[in-house]
Amino acid sequence: MGIGSNGRSSVLEVTNLETTFATPEGEVKAVNNVGFAVGAGEAVGIVGESGSGKSQIFMSIMGLLASNGRARGSVKFHGREILGLAASQLNDIRGARMSMIFQDPMTSLNPYLKVSRQLTEVLVTHKGMSEAEARKAAIGMLDRVQIPEAAQRFDMYPHEFSGGMRQRVMIAMALLCQPELLIADEPTTALDVTVQAQILELINGLRRDFNMALVLITHDMGVIAGMCDRVLVMYGGRVVEAAPVSPLFHDPQHPYTAGLLRSMPRLDETSHGRLTTIAGQPPNLQRLPSGCAFRDRCDRRFEPCATELPPLRSIAPERSKACHLPAL
Repeated sequence: MGIGSNGRSSVLEVTNLETTFATPEGEVKAVNNVGFAVGAGEAVGIVGESGSGKSQIFMSIMGLLASNGRARGSVKFHGREILGLAASQLNDIRGARMSMIFQDPMTSLNPYLKVSRQLTEVLVTHKGMSEAEARKAAIGMLDRVQIPEAAQRFDMYPHEFSGGMRQRVMIAMALLCQPELLIADEPTTALDVTVQAQILELINGLRRDFNMALVLITHDMGVIAGMCDRVLVMYGGRVVEAAPVSPLFHDPQHPYTAGLLRSMPRLDETSHGRLTTIAGQPPNLQRLPSGCAFRDRCDRRFEPCATELPPLRSIAPERSKACHLPAL
């Protein structure tokens, strides 16, 4: 069952999601038994190292898995099952009611088409607008995402925009139809710190304006702290801890979460000690170890960790963890 969404009406509910990929070396389990819910106006963060399964959850939800991928379980959008829908049926939802911002805007935008064509096509396809109506609405959205001289830049190609401006174009495209759910996958990757802050502030403001459900996929715990209501921590394709943001930051209950937080620089630290790193490497999803996938990197491991897979269990209202330790 999905993790509760603080009483908000549910926009997205994911239950027992499993995603596998067939490879020449065997099956890879990228997502294992993941469940959560996102309410209207709520921001949920998904955090974890590269290869933890974060992005594959949402490629599964959006029906964008590679041809060798397969998703099982349940994904409900406003109560309607969408996992396994035909592309023609999903296209009625994707872009219009449910949008995704991808990591790299240069590979997400078509380099051979002007930005104007790529933006107006969304409105013509999903809203039935005329080209003139779509052009006016798209320029308005570019203004809203703070692209200077939007009307003059509208007919440029993607390569004529900076990285930050391209990301703003992607956000504008994702928001043109005022979706009920926005999935942002590392939306500030490779941008400088100032532009990162502007992009995140922009997304957060639009979430409030549209009462939009937001899922933010990131490896950055600082971004989670500033943007999200709740957070799911992923490791080895599983959720290992789930909690509201403030309790999780003040009292992490999984050793992996605690390690991520210790590795963050803090402005309130008075000591000049080095940041603590998590020893070792994330597990190979094709050959996950027995028991807890984090055990080889965990300084709190004990006998059951080697043989028993810890289930995700409730430890307090709205808090869950997958760890054999009773408490940290």
